Amino acid sequence: MNGVTKEKAGWKHRLAHEMLKYWGNFLYLALFFGAFTWYRRLILAEYRISYLHYSVAIFEALILAKVILVGDALRLGRRFEDRPLILPALYKAVVFSLFVGLFAVLEHTIEGLLHGKGIAAGIHEILHEGKDELLARCLLTFFAFIPFFAFKELGRVMGNGKLGALFFRHT
Repeated sequence: MNGVTKEKAGWKHRLAHEMLKYWGNFLYLALFFGAFTWYRRLILAEYRISYLHYSVAIFEALILAKVILVGDALRLGRRFEDRPLILPALYKAVVFSLFVGLFAVLEHTIEGLLHGKGIAAGIHEILHEGKDELLARCLLTFFAFIPFFAFKELGRVMGNGKLGALFFRHT
């Protein structure tokens, strides 16, 4: 095998590995945000309020899965690698929970634009009328991200593929 063929094979392997990581992140986030959406729907149904924003959960999962990959590529939280695993896991949980809050504000801003209210009305709505919901969303996301990033950090320390092998293959 010459150098060009090895480089192509390496590029394809990296792409496949990144796509697998992306879809794994997406699956976890989609399940979490979907469950949270169902929770909101069921609570609001008690008060006869319709809530059907499932697509928002999917889009948020798609975007955040990519943001997490970019954060990994930018080595976000790497300064804590020599510390106990809880520190990088908590740091990443905080940072990405803030991203969830940012996306919630962005979501309401776009919703305000789509309904003809303007950008300011969308931001005003989330920051004044929906701030409790925003805080609840960020808090729940933070606690969902702790095991997510803890497993990612554990996998990093154990070595490529070893944690997945423990969970998904016979030992």
